[in-house]
Amino acid sequence: MFITTGRRAAVALHDLVMVALAWCIASLLRPDFPDAALWHNALRVLPLVVVAQGLMLWWMGIYRSVWRFASMPDLWNIMRGVALGMLAVSLTLFLFNRLEGVPRLTLLLYPFVLMILLGAPRMVYRMWKDHSLILSATGGPRKRVLILGAGRAGEKLMRDMLHDNAYLALGFLDDNPSLAGAKIHGLPVLGSIEHMPALVKHKQADMIIIAMPSASSAQMQRVVGLCEQTGLPFRTMPRLDDLIAGQTVLSALREVAIEDLLSREPVTLDWHSIAAGLCGKTVLVTGGGGSIGAELCRQIARLEVSALVLYESSEFNLYSIEKELRAAFPQLVLYPCLGNTCDQAAVEHVFATYRPDLVFHAAAYKHVPMLEGQAREAVHNNVLGTRRVALAADKHGCQTFVLISTDKAVNPTNVMGASKRVAEIVCQKLSRRCATRFITVRFGNVLASAGSVVPLFQSQIASGGPVTVTHPEITRYFMTIPEASQLIMQAAVMGQGGEIFVLNMGAPVRIAYLAEQMIRLSGRIPGKDVEIVYTGLRPGEKLYEELFHAEENLTGTAHGKILLAHQRDVDEREVAEVMDKMEQACAAYDEIMLRQLIKRLVPEFIDAPLPPVSNVIKFNKSKA
Repeated sequence: MFITTGRRAAVALHDLVMVALAWCIASLLRPDFPDAALWHNALRVLPLVVVAQGLMLWWMGIYRSVWRFASMPDLWNIMRGVALGMLAVSLTLFLFNRLEGVPRLTLLLYPFVLMILLGAPRMVYRMWKDHSLILSATGGPRKRVLILGAGRAGEKLMRDMLHDNAYLALGFLDDNPSLAGAKIHGLPVLGSIEHMPALVKHKQADMIIIAMPSASSAQMQRVVGLCEQTGLPFRTMPRLDDLIAGQTVLSALREVAIEDLLSREPVTLDWHSIAAGLCGKTVLVTGGGGSIGAELCRQIARLEVSALVLYESSEFNLYSIEKELRAAFPQLVLYPCLGNTCDQAAVEHVFATYRPDLVFHAAAYKHVPMLEGQAREAVHNNVLGTRRVALAADKHGCQTFVLISTDKAVNPTNVMGASKRVAEIVCQKLSRRCATRFITVRFGNVLASAGSVVPLFQSQIASGGPVTVTHPEITRYFMTIPEASQLIMQAAVMGQGGEIFVLNMGAPVRIAYLAEQMIRLSGRIPGKDVEIVYTGLRPGEKLYEELFHAEENLTGTAHGKILLAHQRDVDEREVAEVMDKMEQACAAYDEIMLRQLIKRLVPEFIDAPLPPVSNVIKFNKSKA
């Protein structure tokens, strides 16, 4: 504190001396110099000039800036301070003696001289410190770094490196031919990214940093492949918009994650409409402790909702998300409720007590192989539980009910997908006769969600393998948890009722490719350090998933990432009759009857034959 105050005092003293010097120089630059009378008058008003100008510089915050990091915004601030100071000086001298004996040329020259005297020392000091830092060897050996990407992110990274003694940037690599030979902060663009393996040896680099936060998945896959060829550690940086205020790029560097290789163009949301749709509302999230439910809660908590109600059957999950939200959003009105969507009394109690305006129904069983042999549990939770929550929403005047569905509901070959398709049908039928808007949002796999393939592969890789993949050609659609949650909220405010919104998941990804990349990102070689074995498709599992049925006539919406699947007609009386019989079959634990009832509403539900594949096939190096 004392040191900081002392430094600011020194800066203020320097600037006041420069003010006095600038006034004197401006007075001496007159054509009729020397003129004893004018010089005497200039010295007589000098204290007034120093006080008036000094006050303006202080008011503009000039003394709070750090010379070590002087930049163009600081120079712009100096220019504004000098301009306001000139006005203040002129006004002060006018009030003092009506500007008598003060040449107009002095007033004209003074601000230009002062800007040079204030700005030049700051820039020289910064250049000297930057040069000293580059040459300095104190604090241990510095990591010699190649930067991939010479755009805005790369320039920002380079600026941060100039202020850090741990890294020494060697140069940039960029595929833009117009940047070849250019220099950024004195460092050259050495060539295209294809030249990286050779330049790593030539420059004796220790590390590679990928400064390409807006790169597509194909570009990242290529870049990461080249980085892996070098054998050096490599890091990536987040988008500049995602940096926390005051955070440096260097502190935000992280290892490349599988999400970076599977990402698409950043999702652009209409946050104004989302905020308008949720602000001031009481929002209920069922399954609020699950992967999607918890992320929905995090996103909703930012939007100034009146209250957020968490309904969760897992005590630990509810405790975890409640603790996190209370710490991150202390002003949020939060009601954690432990209960199951199949419990009629508990569901009624939550709706009667909190009267939610909007419901995100994320509670569901989703494990395909596990539910294949437990159709009763799939129907009881995914169908009847959804129906209970949906009917309660209508009974208690809820405005909007959003069902979170899955791509497995399309042409289902498993009980889980078929049960979610029945839940979709239930909500569509309710939308025709209820005041509540019932909206369905359908998407594919979510990266790193609980029970998904990514955590499984991470665990298998950590234990040394093998990594188990069911089939060499199996593919899935993937989306990150935040991306899925934000698009769900966007669809919620877009829907009028009865729609099935399909999230644009991009291109499907081979699970074998996912396994190979995760092994490589861990610093190991597939088939050598960690084996990949193919175990055969599990019960109810398909080689590929679909996002919409052929009869749903998919069309676009106002949002490029959200598509609309037009609903297929199902007889309402048939739905009501099947629901009653499902209640009875669940009470009797009649799984055969439940499968028959599912097929009545979802005739496309079939137990697809599994493609032939040997029991265990080791990783084929030729496919790596």
